[in-house]
Amino acid sequence: MPEDLSREELIALVKAMSATIEVMSGTVDGLRAEIATLRAQLGTNSKNSSKPPSSDGLGKPAPRSLRGRGGKPGGQQGHPGQTLRQVTTPDVIVRHEPACCSGCSEPFAQGVEVGVERRQVFDLPPTAVQVTEHQLITRACRCGARTTGLAPAGVNAPVSYGPRVAAALVYLYQGQFLSKARTAQAMSDLLGVPVSQGTVAAVTVRAAAALSVPGGFTDTVRDQLRAGGLIHLDETGLRVAGRLHWLHSAGTKGLTLLHVHRRRGREAIDAFAVLPGYSGVAVHDAWAPYDTYTTARHVLCGAHLLRELTAVVDHHQLGATTSPAGWCWAGQALDALLAIKTLTDSANTTGRNPDPAELARDRTRLRHAATVGADPAAHPDPGALGKKHRALARRIRDRESDYLAFTTDPTIPFDNNLAERDIRMVKIRQKVSGCLRTLTGAQHFAAIRSYTATAGKNNINIYQALVQLAEGQPWLPQPT
Repeated sequence: MPEDLSREELIALVKAMSATIEVMSGTVDGLRAEIATLRAQLGTNSKNSSKPPSSDGLGKPAPRSLRGRGGKPGGQQGHPGQTLRQVTTPDVIVRHEPACCSGCSEPFAQGVEVGVERRQVFDLPPTAVQVTEHQLITRACRCGARTTGLAPAGVNAPVSYGPRVAAALVYLYQGQFLSKARTAQAMSDLLGVPVSQGTVAAVTVRAAAALSVPGGFTDTVRDQLRAGGLIHLDETGLRVAGRLHWLHSAGTKGLTLLHVHRRRGREAIDAFAVLPGYSGVAVHDAWAPYDTYTTARHVLCGAHLLRELTAVVDHHQLGATTSPAGWCWAGQALDALLAIKTLTDSANTTGRNPDPAELARDRTRLRHAATVGADPAAHPDPGALGKKHRALARRIRDRESDYLAFTTDPTIPFDNNLAERDIRMVKIRQKVSGCLRTLTGAQHFAAIRSYTATAGKNNINIYQALVQLAEGQPWLPQPT
């Protein structure tokens, strides 16, 4: 530093250096916050977020269930087993006689039959298309008029496929997620007749249109959902025409309704027309637009909360926070929530109410942990990530009754897994066959998937339900 600077110049130089240090300090703090956010993103997986397991890649984490280990592997008690059983009246009987006696080697002629061992083989008959010709007879009357017989419904062309073929095409294309080309190829190989991609598209359009007629399947399910006492809601991103759209779902144990929209918020929820005006219990994942529909009672998903708390614990264990080593508010909240769930599950199994003292103890632990986590002074994590964690703590503190509604009403579930199961197969479809090319095609897919999923929930054979749909008499769920 030059020695001949005046006092004023030295003061100005010190101020400039202080300003530089302050800027650098702010930059360092910002970098630290950015590094913490990036480290948290790198540590995000299906166990501590809503990311699907398929996004974990080959380096996916070891299984870490929050439910604990069961007593034995395989099917658990009460699980309905399925196995192949012999039928009383087989279609074909083939008798296999012994050639000769195993004792004296004499050939059998009139030996007495003393026993029979039955072994049955279940197989498909040789596949062949059955062609039915409809002849429209024209007769001439003595008055000179000619009258032609009427064709049955659906027989409106010289050559067409019947309802069972149409149902099989829809089942493979929309139910098993084959691409349009693979569906056409599979049916051509199985039936021995040419099936084009255009045929696959045409039967799909007809099926979706039959479900969406006024008063039809879609309206019936929507009306039953709105009349029910509890529904599960969820939404997920879906690639349509190369752009992000949103698939919205509403469901119960017996109903599924899906809707595709270009928006995620209120515009889409209003168009879905399930939640507006609904007065029952709405179970969801705390996404803010749901809460704006105030006629419903809102219950928040505990499984989502467990994943969010796990993410905070993982972040704490990385050493990216200033919390005291060995303790994290989210860890205490997670343990308390699991303890509450265990108490409630045990009580529901035995038919008794959970112990009030134990329940109050664990609720207090959860509330205290959230109170600490919401305090910026107690956990001054830098940047947006710290704000996110504190917002989570505030939500737990302020909406405790919404998270713990299952402890006071056994009809209310702990989680929103039913809604996640309803949309999981749609994500698989996107993974198998890529994005949907048009919004209309996506809406057709949502309508047909709603139909097949609802039929499956009611133990209805999905293929037979699709046959009924192709015949113009779609299966409809009965109100409960």
